[in-house]
Amino acid sequence: MQKIIQFFLPMIPPTVTAQEHKVAVKKGKPVLYDPPELKAAKMKLRDSIAPYRPDKPLRGAVRLLAKWCFPITGTHQNGEYKTTRPDTDNLQKALKDVMTGLHFWNDDAQVTSEICEKFYADRPGLYIEVWQL
Repeated sequence: MQKIIQFFLPMIPPTVTAQEHKVAVKKGKPVLYDPPELKAAKMKLRDSIAPYRPDKPLRGAVRLLAKWCFPITGTHQNGEYKTTRPDTDNLQKALKDVMTGLHFWNDDAQVTSEICEKFYADRPGLYIEVWQL
């Protein structure tokens, strides 16, 4: 196992997730589409992550570690786990869609191991590690 990529993106993480697809009917058939808020969130992720993409897509099995660091609200403390929405699986789906589109790997099925955590943090952002397994 070898760590290939590691970076921190200082940002307010998007709270709109891939779960928020909309359905339209075209020519009598349902079609999923991203509403403007989801498109904007994916663009924010894409633009922030793009400088870290590898020269060529990773091959084989990959581990993705993502730590979502949300701004502290209310009485929460730095490093405290965030137990409210958005759900980690929905955050990860949007992230993997963006990273696949940026050619970190050829197919997100290559992500065979995922570690995803969400916290409150003094320094909001997204910490990512990608490992070749």
